[in-house]
Amino acid sequence: MKRNAIQELVAWKSSEDRKPMVLKGARQVGKTWLMKEFGQNYYDSYVYFNFDEEDELKSIFETNKNPQRIIELLSLIAGEKILPGKTLIIFDEIQECPEALNTLKYFKEKANEYHVIAAGSLLGTLLAQPKSYPVGMVNLLDIYPLTFDEFLEATDESLYAYYCSIQKEQPIEEIFHNRLLEAYNYYLIIGGMPECVSSWIAHKDPAKISQIQKELIEVYENDFSKHNGKVNSGRILMVFRSIVAQLAKSNEKFMYGAVREGGRARDFEEAIEWLVSAGTLNRVYNVSKMEHPLAAFDKLDQFKLFVFDTGLLKHMAGIDNSAILLKTDYQFKGPLTENYVLQQLRGQFEVEPRYYSDKNSEIDFLIQYGTEIIPVEAKGGEDKSAPSFKKYIADHHPEHALRYSKRGYRRDGAITNLPLYLVRKTKDML
Repeated sequence: MKRNAIQELVAWKSSEDRKPMVLKGARQVGKTWLMKEFGQNYYDSYVYFNFDEEDELKSIFETNKNPQRIIELLSLIAGEKILPGKTLIIFDEIQECPEALNTLKYFKEKANEYHVIAAGSLLGTLLAQPKSYPVGMVNLLDIYPLTFDEFLEATDESLYAYYCSIQKEQPIEEIFHNRLLEAYNYYLIIGGMPECVSSWIAHKDPAKISQIQKELIEVYENDFSKHNGKVNSGRILMVFRSIVAQLAKSNEKFMYGAVREGGRARDFEEAIEWLVSAGTLNRVYNVSKMEHPLAAFDKLDQFKLFVFDTGLLKHMAGIDNSAILLKTDYQFKGPLTENYVLQQLRGQFEVEPRYYSDKNSEIDFLIQYGTEIIPVEAKGGEDKSAPSFKKYIADHHPEHALRYSKRGYRRDGAITNLPLYLVRKTKDML
């Protein structure tokens, strides 16, 4: 498997402003694999330390603040000399040793010639707490499940080559359109978790995928219950388990009362923050105005929550594969499509997407592109009725308006219709 994040790590390696790199992202999205792959292909060697497995490592960081001394001791443990710029130093599960996380600032200040990369699960929740890590002394990189383009490259290289060749306003031949739509359907079922994708490549067995997804959800739920900070773990679990029902409602807006009857913001706010910081849920805010800058108009009490991987959401919702593959309309098609669109849009633009909703109208997503605000309609099928979307375009004449659907790539008046498999190429198509 190839991951796009490797390019960012290569740029980091050669950057003059390089600081120790911290990867964050939900558990099992491939952080460890990525660090080792990077070390193997772009350095003479790498040394790997896992704070979860080797308890005695912690004592090195608890008693030493001098990076040179730490390097000496780590060299002894690794059994090889650690060379500046030639050896990549990998710290995994660094959340188990807060002292090591803090030591990164000394590497930045006193030993920046050494290349250090760190990762850990639930790091996001730790980094969200003030004073818990060296602010400004590290580079941060978010790692997500495989996006559609990465999935395509892993599962069908010749189709991926065609996908890469698609340019702005280029007609897509029907044979390729159909093959890419089929790949999109598979992605909805398999999702982007590396274990699911490699299982699919090896066995092509949907039952195995389903089993892996079930186990992954158990891993996450287990993480919630092990979590014993100030946020109540039972509430974290309740919020997580309410997501399918939240998205199945007609307006999808997160309602505290849907988690528990009579539930209020103050009961579940911290649980939501925890899940978003952990990378398990993606939050999209409603805005009061569709104007630049979007963040200035966030309604902080109105948002939707989506799952960070579409395959996992599909499994949680219990959607049968045949519903997706046989082009039928099923109850949860809209939310699943939106979840997919958001997952592909994340990280493409400087500002995270928002949505707009009032009594009379709803726009699925808003993208901020420079100073321009682009309205987005996400459709799971070929249907193109969208009264609010069309009214907005008629009233505001935006420079771009995007509809993602299963229709071909074309302009319909003011609307550009992008097939769902091209969401990852949105920026290139503008």
